[in-house]
Amino acid sequence: MSVTAAGEGPWLDDAAGRLVRPFTVSNGRTRPTIALDLLSQVMATGADTLGYLGPEHAQVLDLCRAPVSVAEIAAQLRLPAVVTKVLLADLVDCGALTAKPPAFHHNPTDRSLLEAVLDGLRRQL
Repeated sequence: MSVTAAGEGPWLDDAAGRLVRPFTVSNGRTRPTIALDLLSQVMATGADTLGYLGPEHAQVLDLCRAPVSVAEIAAQLRLPAVVTKVLLADLVDCGALTAKPPAFHHNPTDRSLLEAVLDGLRRQL
């Protein structure tokens, strides 16, 4: 069994997985202070953060050197989307990140668009 040190990334155990519960990362908060969609793009501003931020906040900033989606960050951190959104909102609130809503050129619930996506997925399988 190996456990990663605190400064080296998320606390993981080879057999048990994450040793810190996801909602501990957000101090039990389940609602971000800003509206973020899974397809929203976030990017680091380069501004210094004021106050204490946890190691996950530092990981987020490292992942956001270029524009990246909320969903991608959640996947990289291996955290639920709602916890990731809380972390991102913390960083937007302190000026360390900027967030842009997804830019849909089409209606995201347009039936023909959804059918085209489904057809593409079927071809991949």
